Amino acid sequence: MKYTRIHRLMKIINLVQGKRGLTASTLAELCEVDERSIYRDINELEGAGIPLAFDPASGGYRIRDDFFLPPVQLTPEEALALAVLCEHFGDSEQIGFMSPASRAMAKIQANMPASVREEIEKLTRSVAIRTAQATPPDEAQDVYQRLQHAIATRTSVMCRYESVDSSSADAEPGPEFRLDPYVLFFSVRAWYVIGYHHGRQGIRSLKLGRFSSVKPSKLAFSMDQPFSLDEYLGNAWRMVRGTPDYEVEILFDQDHAMTMSETLWHKTQQVEEHPDGTATLRCTVSGLDEIKWWVLSHGPHCRVIRPAELADRVARLAKETAAQYERR
Repeated sequence: MKYTRIHRLMKIINLVQGKRGLTASTLAELCEVDERSIYRDINELEGAGIPLAFDPASGGYRIRDDFFLPPVQLTPEEALALAVLCEHFGDSEQIGFMSPASRAMAKIQANMPASVREEIEKLTRSVAIRTAQATPPDEAQDVYQRLQHAIATRTSVMCRYESVDSSSADAEPGPEFRLDPYVLFFSVRAWYVIGYHHGRQGIRSLKLGRFSSVKPSKLAFSMDQPFSLDEYLGNAWRMVRGTPDYEVEILFDQDHAMTMSETLWHKTQQVEEHPDGTATLRCTVSGLDEIKWWVLSHGPHCRVIRPAELADRVARLAKETAAQYERR
């Protein structure tokens, strides 16, 4: 119990320092305890000299800005991992809006012993990470920050959004709608926000780069229970959850069998390797709109065994693709 309590107190400090406007009920949810325990923890932290108090302006708890915990002592392995991640995902903007991570790492390195700092810098140059990089629109930075603040304070935003079919220069912007943002979500190349769309009366996933405007409001929102991204996505192939669930079976030839089996493409996948060098991928997928394009990306090196609906879709799209070249 003592071990658990100490770590919960540290978690409360980190949460409040990292995000303003956290209420006692939100802290209770994040720490998986009741509110009474949080109030006791806050009293204990105040008694220990940590300036933690309720802030009427943000509607939650905050720690005075000039208060800092003692520097964290990192092992060389921990420091190297942080440096690599911050440099490759932050400084290079492989994931948009993460540049503050590289600045934070620079501050950490500045407080390291010179010998450790030099070793970390040398090792960092020998490690590289490349992902599916995307360049976010400049205006999306403001959208990201406003949505981040709205999530922290649980307040709605008033938005306008450009749909896929309204990308022409003379297209009218979409109607304004109220959005209760639940979570910011980065998937492969872009940032998305998932929240309750009052205009559509349901939870929607919206790409940050397509917002034409996001305005803060004073309208608060609440959730019956914490939002779960895993539950929302279900068995989606990537991020679009369709219906119903399909049992998918795909046979890969010898050329692609090893490459396919070395990667975890989906959380439900099972791979069966065959004596002739081929392999069968089986998984349960919610909807077929995303996985059909993945199958097509493997060209003639795979064949859909089931369901028949997926095989038909892939066959039709493959014929339409081939027809594009027959007209030349």
